[in-house]
Amino acid sequence: MSEHIQLTETVPASCNGKRLDQALAELFPDYSRSRLKTWITEGYVSIDGNSVDKPREKVLTGMEVEVNAEIAEEQRFEAQPMPLDVVYEDDDILVINKPAGLVVHPGAGTPDGTLLNALLHHFPAIDQVPRAGIIHRLDKDTTGLMVVAKTIPAQTHLVAAMQERKITREYEAVCNGPMTAGGHIDEPIGRHPTKRTHMAVVAMGKPAVTHYRVAERFRNHTHLRLRLETGRTHQIRVHMAHLRHPLVGDLTYGGRPRPPQNASQELLDYLRGFRRQALHAARLSLHHPLTDEWLSWDAPTPKDFVKLVALLRADRAAHSNEQD
Repeated sequence: MSEHIQLTETVPASCNGKRLDQALAELFPDYSRSRLKTWITEGYVSIDGNSVDKPREKVLTGMEVEVNAEIAEEQRFEAQPMPLDVVYEDDDILVINKPAGLVVHPGAGTPDGTLLNALLHHFPAIDQVPRAGIIHRLDKDTTGLMVVAKTIPAQTHLVAAMQERKITREYEAVCNGPMTAGGHIDEPIGRHPTKRTHMAVVAMGKPAVTHYRVAERFRNHTHLRLRLETGRTHQIRVHMAHLRHPLVGDLTYGGRPRPPQNASQELLDYLRGFRRQALHAARLSLHHPLTDEWLSWDAPTPKDFVKLVALLRADRAAHSNEQD
């Protein structure tokens, strides 16, 4: 099954002399630049009745541009009634506070029971939007805020905003080891050369930038606030491991328990039992894709993270009189 798309416009003076792909992006902003470019190269676009397949073709004022294309129906996933913590919703977007343990999208080993399945039940019409409107992901055991597009125009604008780094995502994390100051990490990330499911800092990886500052220091751990400038898979986890300060609980990237000396049994047990990366998407800020209003949301820190910080704080207080 597929959906037929037919679009017709006259080239305005503002597009005179522009490349065809640039003109189409202005004429049909509800569709992504990459999709429009694909339609051109596949021969679905005509100018004054003549088919063209070169995105760099120049257009002139008054020309008639027509798109006749097919959008293949995506794989159908099942709508499932699952609890969703909806922080904000309007006709165009949803903001979700994702709990730990929830996978965002079906994949190998997780065919259902994901955020995508829950979205299809919450708002059935979202099945008309690619990937059910999911434009960015959080790892299974990372908690916090995600924005979801409910319509194709909203998705197109949000994807562009993400690519242009106009969506602000701020995180809380607890890492192993004491850090003295904040900074930023500008290191490319790609697939690990030998571990297929891992990411790593690699010379030929994609650009990745993470900003961080120290929120609170403990004896052998640090509470951080971080801001993503890019959005690579496992970015914060990989960057912190690269600094040799892996996140507490992140066994994939070296975050095994590293309790301070003479820690209480309660802290020892809690660190050993903390089986997820201590990472929370705490704040999300963006321009609304249709109204352009600047919006910002905060998600409360989850209870397991709060207890971790409280125990580390108590440990610091209990040993405050010791000499370094």
